[in-house]
Amino acid sequence: MYEKTTTIVNKTGLHARPASVFVAATKGYSSKITIKNLKTGKSADAKSILMLLTLALSKGTEVSLSAEGEDEVKAVDELIALIDSGFGEE
Repeated sequence: MYEKTTTIVNKTGLHARPASVFVAATKGYSSKITIKNLKTGKSADAKSILMLLTLALSKGTEVSLSAEGEDEVKAVDELIALIDSGFGEE
């Protein structure tokens, strides 16, 4: 298992549009990927948009991403970079 943390930087948080981009990106990895809201302690399957949205990830929320599988390091590193990029939003 490989895990990293980051902070949501989007002004409006991880709402529907960036969440759908994030979930689409997870589909390219064979590893099981979990995202956790470190404020509430709740976690979800990162490949499920419904589960992801239930975490209510607003701006400034610290999250951890973990993956387990053959491409776990690549999955976590690339998904963290996607979150850190703000999904192209201002």
